[in-house]
Formats: sequence, C-alpha cells, structure tokens
Amino acid sequence: MADISIPSNLLPADGRFGCGPSKVRDEQLAFLASLQPGVLGTSHRQAPVKDLVGSVRSGLAELFRAPDGYEVLLANGGATTFWDSAVHSLVEHRSQHLAFGEFGAKFGKAAAAAPFIDAPDVRSADAGSRSQSEPVAGVDVYAYPHNETSTGVMAPVTRVAGDAGALTVVDATSAAGGIDFDASETDVYYFSPQKNFASDGGIWFALVSPAAIERIERVTSSGRYIPETLNLAGAIENSRKNQTLNTPALATLAMMDEQVRWINAQGGLSWASARTAESSGVLYDWAERTPVATPFVSNPDHRSQVVVTIDFDDTVDAAAISAALRANGIVDTEPYRKLGRNQLRVATFTAIEPDDVRALTGAIDYVLERLS
Repeated sequence: MADISIPSNLLPADGRFGCGPSKVRDEQLAFLASLQPGVLGTSHRQAPVKDLVGSVRSGLAELFRAPDGYEVLLANGGATTFWDSAVHSLVEHRSQHLAFGEFGAKFGKAAAAAPFIDAPDVRSADAGSRSQSEPVAGVDVYAYPHNETSTGVMAPVTRVAGDAGALTVVDATSAAGGIDFDASETDVYYFSPQKNFASDGGIWFALVSPAAIERIERVTSSGRYIPETLNLAGAIENSRKNQTLNTPALATLAMMDEQVRWINAQGGLSWASARTAESSGVLYDWAERTPVATPFVSNPDHRSQVVVTIDFDDTVDAAAISAALRANGIVDTEPYRKLGRNQLRVATFTAIEPDDVRALTGAIDYVLERLS
C-alpha cells in the first residue's frame, strides 16, 4: 500500500478513538500530577487517599442520580473480577444472561462453570443484534450489557419482571458515564472505568440497590465458600470506609475523579449522553451516505451511541484504512479482534470531541479516495 499523507486540515485535533483504553484528557493528567506527593505513594488507609475514594463515590452517586438507599461500591480488579464476584456472592440459585457479544457471553460462561449454582439460562443473538430478557421461574439474577463493546450494540436499561426478589444486573463498562439511564431500573450497574470515564484499569465500580445489598449479605452468610477477593460483602464493608481490600490503583482513582467532576460540571449524565449521541450520529450518517460503507448494526434502535461499528464492502480493505489512519496519528479504529469483520470500530466516548469525529469522517473519505 502506498503511503497516504492526510492534510493537516483534515486531521482531528486528537486522534485517539480507541474503545478501551480510551482517550485521557490533559486535565486528568494535570490533576493526577497535583496529587504528588501528598496522595501518591501514601497509605490507602489514611485520609488523603480515602478522601479521594470518597470524592469518586459521591461524584458517581450524583452523576447516576442514585435513588435513596443505593450505594456506590468499588473493589480491586476489573469487570472480569466482578463477574466472578457476582457468581459467588450475588447469584443465589440461577441466573439468566443475554449474550449479544463477547462480554455478555463471558459472564454467562462464568456462571456455567460454577458448581454451586444451577446452570444459567443464556440467551444468545448473532453479532450485530441483541437478545431479549424473559422472566423464567427460578431465575434470581437477570444479567445483560447496557452496551456491548465488541459489536456496538446497545440495550435499554429496564428491570426484568421476574420472580419476587429477582435482581437486574447490568454490565455498564462501555456505557457508564456516556449513556443516560434510570438507576431505579437496575439493582447492580457495574463497570470498569477505562471507557467514558477515561481512566485506567485495576478497579471495578458498581451502583447497587438495597435489594442487591440484602442479597449479598444473605448469600455470603449462607456458608458458601467465597474467596476473600471475590466477596461482595467485603466490598460493601470496605467501600463504606472509602477503601479497598488491597492497595487501589491511585492513578485510576485520580483520573476517574477528575472525569466525574468534569461531566457533572458540564451538566451531568444527560449532557454526556447528548454529546455521545451527537458524535455517534455523525458516524452513522456518514456510513449511510457512503456507498462502500454501512452500519454493522442494522436496526437503528440497537445501535450504540458510544461504540460505532461500520462495515465495508468487498471492494475496500478496512485494515488498509485503519493502517493509513494510524500512520497519520488517528489510532485504534481497528475492529474487535474476535469479530473478524471487514470493519472499523470507533469510540465516541464522552471525552471525545464531536468535532474530532467530524474530522475523522473527512480523513476516512480522503483515504478511501486514494485506496480506490
């Protein structure tokens, strides 16, 4: 492939469009630097670090418009750790899982591997579409992704009307902080912070209802063996003290704190949601008017507003587009590695400027003209 040099006037101001880790704003790094030496490298059991944790927790409660009694939990590890924690500490007898991408399926696999609960009810859909929850007798946890990062499919956050006491548990890793929702429609809204919150890994967060807290306390006192690192009762106890079981990733907390305060100052979740909808709309509109491209998710109601997947026809090599973009400083537009499609995957997270998304479409047009 011949080298393609995109004119500077067509380039976005910031070329980071990765779906995780995501673009980090300069202000987040400045805030992190401001914590040296008073916070970084100090005990996580003392006030400076605990105050930082408390700021993140209160900021998230404000952002999510937490209903009375809901609490923000955090613990060491990422979403994968939370799946194992939920299997051990949250599912009492049986769970139902919607699998319309890589990450929803992984939670279902974790439940299927657990010998102390019944086999889960897993409802799968082809990539690019989504499955639907359905009440099933005996299911006490209904789990699904708010946004499937691998495919760019989004689902509404709605409570499943199952048996009395059944919990609705939502994987929000790529949705939290970028898509509006009603927190009263879920019992557990959990996520890693390296998407819309533009932070690093190493910690999971969750907004949990009083019903979820009661379930955790009942399951963890039932005599079931639960490793300490996966015990959600411990996460509740430590979170209420603004701490984690082991030393937390302070850089993650610092960048998270700055991002949450920034989103709240701009107008909160409704502002962030409108911003990501604007950015994703630019890309979907571009794909629909471009002859060689089409949105991968055919149903507009299922299309994500934070992860946009665009297919190309056989006359275009999407990998060549990504390579040309990368050579010009526009990075991480490659598709999800396990999906294996001729497509681009572009994040439109809250930190990404809509004008940079508009510039991206112009840059892609420029590359397409030279690849044809």
